[in-house]
Amino acid sequence: MHARLPYICGPCQLLLRAQSRRSLRKTQARPLAASRRTKFTLPEKPVRTRFAPSPTGSLHLGSLRTALFNYLLARATKGSFLLRIEDTDVKRTLPGAREGIYSDLQWAGLQWDEGPLVGGPFGPYTQSDRTPIYQASAQDLLDKGAAYRCFCSAERLNDLARGRKELGLPTDYDRLCASISVAESNARAERGENFTVRLRAPDVYPPFTDLVYGRIGKLDTAANRGVTHKHGEITYEDPVLLKSDGTPTYHLANVVDDHHMRITHVVRATEWLPSTPKHLALYNAFGWEPPAYAHVGLLVDMHKQKLSKRNMDTSLSTLRDAGWLKDTLVNFAALLGCSFDRKSDVMDLNELVESFSGKFTKGNAVVTEEKLGFLQKRHAERAILRFREMKEEDPAFASILDAVVALVHAKPSALEGRDLTTTASRQLRRLVGEILLQDSKTYISPTQFLERHLFFLTRPQPADWIMVLDHKPPGIFVLAHSDPLKKSLNHVLGLLRTASHDRNHTDSSIANKFELLVHDRVAIATIMNELGVEDEKEKHSLWCKILRAVLVGGKNGPGIVSTMEILGTEEVEARMEGVLEWIDPYVAVTDVGTGWQERYKMDT
Repeated sequence: MHARLPYICGPCQLLLRAQSRRSLRKTQARPLAASRRTKFTLPEKPVRTRFAPSPTGSLHLGSLRTALFNYLLARATKGSFLLRIEDTDVKRTLPGAREGIYSDLQWAGLQWDEGPLVGGPFGPYTQSDRTPIYQASAQDLLDKGAAYRCFCSAERLNDLARGRKELGLPTDYDRLCASISVAESNARAERGENFTVRLRAPDVYPPFTDLVYGRIGKLDTAANRGVTHKHGEITYEDPVLLKSDGTPTYHLANVVDDHHMRITHVVRATEWLPSTPKHLALYNAFGWEPPAYAHVGLLVDMHKQKLSKRNMDTSLSTLRDAGWLKDTLVNFAALLGCSFDRKSDVMDLNELVESFSGKFTKGNAVVTEEKLGFLQKRHAERAILRFREMKEEDPAFASILDAVVALVHAKPSALEGRDLTTTASRQLRRLVGEILLQDSKTYISPTQFLERHLFFLTRPQPADWIMVLDHKPPGIFVLAHSDPLKKSLNHVLGLLRTASHDRNHTDSSIANKFELLVHDRVAIATIMNELGVEDEKEKHSLWCKILRAVLVGGKNGPGIVSTMEILGTEEVEARMEGVLEWIDPYVAVTDVGTGWQERYKMDT
């Protein structure tokens, strides 16, 4: 009986009970039974996981994530992480793809404990080298009666599938060859007739428990049947295990390898969920204990669509060549469908291992470049800070320098019509490093870095000075007073020359001189008195803007003192001399009389 609900009238109680019963029926009809879901916890014993890619192309973000989740589970339990190459699909196997997989995984820091290049007790770890094992396993199933030989031609199977499709039936097999006696089957095989080996699918695949989604499958549902009755026809799923050329299909090789390599846990995408009942049926047929399965959601874009090349579905090597850091991509992949026992999302591989608890999230994971860019900034900042503290390049910092230097040498469009300064030409790597140390929180990519800091590598052009000193405040009135402007610049230039020619000068003394130039009272008073600026803060602010306009064309970046330190004394002097040479010819052909004042009033 139902307990009486307080303060609710009788009709409302009946309505609530009816809704509750309907909700319960809907829940029971779903593949995922919430009442039987289990919370995944890390195993207490070391586990054995594997990553089993096919050498049919390059690794992508999704495959990196699969490898990473299996790696983290193994490392978090002090277990073993295996690499296995599934190359049974000879037609789709690409030359060099296998080596690319090795390179990408090693670059990401996902070194395997057993597999190609390192060996192990359960090899070989390439499926094309294990064909005799699969053939023996198929024969074992034949001997048990769990499988049978199918001698049907490709033409008959195609006709059968076409006819069933027209009737709205699954395009499965009709089990014609299952009735052939063992003796006849053996004799036909010995005579050299082509055959495949098929599994006798159960009438109904039993439900199973997934570590992420809990109980999956319900007895006797259309999606869970190995045998289908419809329109007076019977279809049998009976998947092919061994092809006519003696090589295994994915299902047989996957199960046999996981068993013989003693895999205890498999983490893979939900696209493999439909295959799991077949794999479990194979384990039952062999009499083997299956591994535990954890299926994680697919990667989708903001519109919940499968990723494409336009939105992050590019190869790992392409992302690496574009300047994305190893720690960034690994961190990003780890957060796509998993949460960690850590407040900050910014983690390197070691921190991911320490914080991993197997908290995989249900549903698909949305990939956003904004999150990737955020992580890139933070990991770049970490690398730069490590360099600042240790004064030695670690791999992450070195990769940033290498990427920027390579881009500059490739002469991108940003450099068109501009020549590198002498310092940039001769000491590019050092210069880039100094810029990074001063502007450590903004790095995203080599291209973005070059666009943001181009003014350090090339000198301003007249167009840059005009844009700042002519077309907008404070420039509109600064150039109207070119004489005091030149006096102020010549004053600080003289001070700088005196300091640089001092035989006892040091880097710190020059840096102090830069600081003094920014606050030099004579230079500031010379131009500001002419401009009529009285507020001290406004004077200093405007003077800094003038210096930034002169030295870097007004571009945003590190503070003006830091900017001068990066440029160096010679370059600062050269840029000041350049603008002093430019001012008079420009003013001579430009209307800088009363019209300047009128334009300034209009703009302000």
